[in-house]
Amino acid sequence: MEVLTTAEMERADRLTIAAGTPGFGLMLSAGQAVAEAAMDLVEEGPILVIAGRGNNGGDGFVAAAELAARGREVSVILLCERDSLQGDAASAARGWKYPVLPFNPQAIGRPALIIDALFGAGLNRPVKGEPHDMIEAVNANGAPVLAVDLPSGINGTSGAVMGVAVRATETVTFFRRKPAHLLLPGRIHCGRVRLADIGIDADVLGEIQPQTFENIPQVWRRSFPVPKIDGHKYARGHAVVVSGDLCATGAARMSARGALRAGAGLVTLASPRDALAVNASALTAVMVRAIDTVVEFAELLSDKRLDTCVIGPGAGLGERTRDFVLTGLSAKRNLVLDADALTSFADAPDHLFEAIKASHDPQVVLTPHEGEFPRLFSDISHMHPGRSKLERVRAAAERSGAVVLLKGPDTVVASPDGRATIAANAPPWLATAGAGDVLSGMIAGMLAQGVPAFEAASIGVWMHGEAAREAGPGLIAEDLPEVTPAVFRHLYDELGIDY
Repeated sequence: MEVLTTAEMERADRLTIAAGTPGFGLMLSAGQAVAEAAMDLVEEGPILVIAGRGNNGGDGFVAAAELAARGREVSVILLCERDSLQGDAASAARGWKYPVLPFNPQAIGRPALIIDALFGAGLNRPVKGEPHDMIEAVNANGAPVLAVDLPSGINGTSGAVMGVAVRATETVTFFRRKPAHLLLPGRIHCGRVRLADIGIDADVLGEIQPQTFENIPQVWRRSFPVPKIDGHKYARGHAVVVSGDLCATGAARMSARGALRAGAGLVTLASPRDALAVNASALTAVMVRAIDTVVEFAELLSDKRLDTCVIGPGAGLGERTRDFVLTGLSAKRNLVLDADALTSFADAPDHLFEAIKASHDPQVVLTPHEGEFPRLFSDISHMHPGRSKLERVRAAAERSGAVVLLKGPDTVVASPDGRATIAANAPPWLATAGAGDVLSGMIAGMLAQGVPAFEAASIGVWMHGEAAREAGPGLIAEDLPEVTPAVFRHLYDELGIDY
């Protein structure tokens, strides 16, 4: 579940070597893992290895020698002169007893499989010249591609395409995934990702202490709320969702239903009086309370049992929404702020951040999408355009004092303490109107049950993606709460929870 930056992976290698495992031993294991993957991908036909000058190319030479020893027809194209290789890569090249082909796109021919061992995860500059032409030729060739560690041209830490990048059918990586295996566009270029054990002991993670994780149940298992046989609805929290006016009530209702399905014991919709009849007629298990003014909202929150609020979905832009947010913070309630609540502070984001930090006790989650994010964090977005999504969300969490969730097909959740998760389970049909409103409610449902904000947001994101997978193509946002029970059942089975 840990995700390592390229620097952290290099440190894992160094720690393993310092503990007595030769670096060339790691390369041999990596190359053998690549050969195994290649055998699985194509049962027959010629295999071409395109090797670079570094350790990635060394892995490719080991794979080539292993495949040839197994009777496969293999050839190697090398970026540089063979005698210019150094270190372990030179040792690997000595194990290849055959000639190498010139670094020319015309040398690719018509292989059954291309093994991309050109550039590794540490690439940090645009690909130009002959390597650029070679990558374009690989993509145009039509043969399946097996990438070593990462497709060449992808930055391992940011997932960015450095000018041009290989589009792989499958990628073999080692020990732990890198951010680029999960962040877009890197994830798209990787194809299927195979994780290989090459002899690095997991104990090195105690020294590295990674702060980034793939958003899967193992990350938040201990925080996941499981109802107790002697429990009751009041023990599972009471969430409040603020509704917009008569013409904008649907978003809040979807959020409220998401909170209830996620496990909140009770949910109340705080509705303007002009929308009361519409909301009441469309809701059953969700209660409705007439709330027009911030004073009435404050009176509602005087009941300490109402511990979590969702503000933003359809709430309307402007002073009223800002005042509702500040009232929730003053009342020290857990808050999920989305949509209109975020945009309402676009002219004064520091006012919101100062209020969050001054509130101390409550757990606050901000859930922008890419269009809303720069409205609150313009300097993070515009002054550092090359920053990865992971880096931007981490900076935003530190700036705001809240857990920040930046939505997308690679949703990132970051905590002010530096922890972050990257989700990779959202299907494309989750991109539909209202899906984010349901997500806000699901996170609130977790907060209401006492789950800490970082874990609540991560659980909500994962369950949201799983619900979309459960519903399937053709999904509309209203489907998400209705398939959540099936997601719970699958999760309980996976975690070994009786129900």
